[in-house]
Amino acid sequence: MSLGYTITKSLAWRYMLILLPPSEGKREPEDGKAFSLAALSFSDSLTDIRAPLIPTHAIGNRADCAHQIYSGVLYQALDWSSLTRKSQIRANKVLLIFSGMYGILHMSDVILPYKAKVKTSLWRAAIDECLNPVEKSLIVDCRSSTYSAMWQPDFRITVMVRVFQIKNGRKSVITHMSKKYRGEVARWILESPVLPETFEDLQKLISQKFEFEFHPHSDSSPAYLDLLIRVS
Repeated sequence: MSLGYTITKSLAWRYMLILLPPSEGKREPEDGKAFSLAALSFSDSLTDIRAPLIPTHAIGNRADCAHQIYSGVLYQALDWSSLTRKSQIRANKVLLIFSGMYGILHMSDVILPYKAKVKTSLWRAAIDECLNPVEKSLIVDCRSSTYSAMWQPDFRITVMVRVFQIKNGRKSVITHMSKKYRGEVARWILESPVLPETFEDLQKLISQKFEFEFHPHSDSSPAYLDLLIRVS
C-alpha cells in the first residue's frame, strides 16, 4: 500500500535530521521489487560512485525497501512496521542511513542486499556536496564511528547519541546493545507530536522516556546526549 509520498532525490527543506548506520544483518527481499540506481535518493550526485560497487550479477536479483532489508538490533528497535503512517512519512524525510554500498539512503529506497566495507575517502566529498548546502535546524547523530567519518556535520547543531550503563554506581560504555537504544531514540523522536528543532527541544522530549546527561558542544566538538541505562 502506498504511503502517499514520493522519495526525494535530494533534500530541499530546513529540517532536523537523524543519522543512522546501516545494519550488518540483512533480510532477503520478500516482495521482489525492481532495483534501479536512478530511483535511489541522491542519484544525481551518487550514482557514479554507487554503480561500480554493485556486482554485475546482482543487478537482476530481487530488491526491497531499506526498512525491509536492514534487520539488525537498531532497526528492530525502530520497528518500522509498527510506526504510524505519519511517522513513516516523517522517517522518509528526516532519517538518513549511511551505507558503504549506497552512500546515503532514505528508509524506503529500494536496495539490493549487500556486504560492503566502508571506504570513507570514496564518499566524503560527494556526501559533503549533497548535505552541506541543506539548511538544517538540528542533527541527531546515532551512527557508529565507522560511519560517522563519511560525513561530519556542523558541530554547532549536532548532538551525538552515546549509551552508558549504570551498575553499582559505576558508569561504563555499552557497546553492541547501544544500537538498540539508539533505535529507540530514533523511534521516540519520530513519534513525538512535534519534531525537535533545538537542543532544548530534544532534551525535553528525551526526558519523557530516558535518563540522560547532556554535554554542550565545545569550540570544535558536537554536543553529546549520553543515555544512562541502569542495570541491577
